[in-house]
Amino acid sequence: MSKDKVIWTENLQKSYPLIKTYRDLIRHPFQRKFVHALRGINIAVSPQTCFCLVGPNGAGKTTLIKILTTLVLPDAGSAFILSHDVVREDARVKHLVGLAIAEERSFYWRLTGRQNLEFFASLYGFSRREAKKRIDEILELVGLTREADKRFNTYSSGMRQLLGLARALLPDVEIVFVDEPTRSLDPQMAERIRRFLRHELVDRQGKTVFWASHNLSEVEAYGQEVAIISQGKIKIQGRISELAGEGKQSLFEVYKQYVGSEENELSTLSGRY
Repeated sequence: MSKDKVIWTENLQKSYPLIKTYRDLIRHPFQRKFVHALRGINIAVSPQTCFCLVGPNGAGKTTLIKILTTLVLPDAGSAFILSHDVVREDARVKHLVGLAIAEERSFYWRLTGRQNLEFFASLYGFSRREAKKRIDEILELVGLTREADKRFNTYSSGMRQLLGLARALLPDVEIVFVDEPTRSLDPQMAERIRRFLRHELVDRQGKTVFWASHNLSEVEAYGQEVAIISQGKIKIQGRISELAGEGKQSLFEVYKQYVGSEENELSTLSGRY
């Protein structure tokens, strides 16, 4: 394990049982099949970096994030956050990382944005006084102060994403994980979130952002390091400027070299690019 890295994995593996059809249950009731989500993942992330993970649908991006944020246990291998094992020291890791998701089921629809944050602050162990101060700071930081007392079910997709970031930042975490944070957002809100992740969290506050994305243009514009994942394996990792040959080729061209066989996904990515 490298002490100068904030995230470090060694041969990380994860499989999920495949859901059987009725025909399979009848023909092979005791036979189990598995989907191999991660097949020996090795990554190393530098501190105070905007690290981007890109790959096709089903490549293993979300599974990797869930393991690194202690939501899912790996089948084999090791993963460390700031030298802490995510399995054996999961309680410590939970205080070091924040996961920003805007899934509707993860918030209470009838509560306001502020009330949602108050609830999660209580789970983190904030006193009422500490919670009020921190929530006011975070709402100002993400730009939701004016909308804080509106019900969550009235929020736009962009506002929900910002509230997800606010929740992730309630504790003073060192690493923020985001999974496709600009998906389905209008161009202005998407750009607002990109700039917040890179310029506010990384450049100004010195945090590490682990950013899973399908949008190669945003990765190339805002990322510093990138790892390309396909079929549960890391194909290549490095600084974006170096992989792109200091501007001699685009990140999309680099991507095609390593994920060239997945034509449907490539056509989607090239359209976004």
